[in-house]
Amino acid sequence: MIRRFGEVPRQGHNYILRPGAYALLPRDGKLLVTCQFDPSPDIQLPGGGIDPGESPLPALHREVFEETGWSISAPKRLGAFRRYTYMPEYDLWAEKLCHIYLARPLRKRGPPAEAGHEALWLDPRDAVQALGNAGDRHFAARYFG
Repeated sequence: MIRRFGEVPRQGHNYILRPGAYALLPRDGKLLVTCQFDPSPDIQLPGGGIDPGESPLPALHREVFEETGWSISAPKRLGAFRRYTYMPEYDLWAEKLCHIYLARPLRKRGPPAEAGHEALWLDPRDAVQALGNAGDRHFAARYFG
């Protein structure tokens, strides 16, 4: 059974399954996160949706690069969680199945390729507090103890 964080599914909403891959990216005592500014500022673990026909690891590499500008290496799966949410950028109610990985930020290749994102290096304790959803906070707190 995969643990659920956040809101309970609402009656009357048709939720679309949206699998995604996200990463904890520690380096030199800091954690690389992304701030998504639209529709409002939200600190997140870098990652995102797995496209149809795409496997989780290629999606993880693609999404981390798009949101941070960094390449990564040695991803290791830590677990998964579900959350039910409205995604205004897609105008849909989603059942997000979030696969969480630990990976090493390897090299900054440029600025985030995805508009409205900024890469930030935070102290892990600050990151645990700042992350915008309970599932991300859970995995970050569990890793950093």
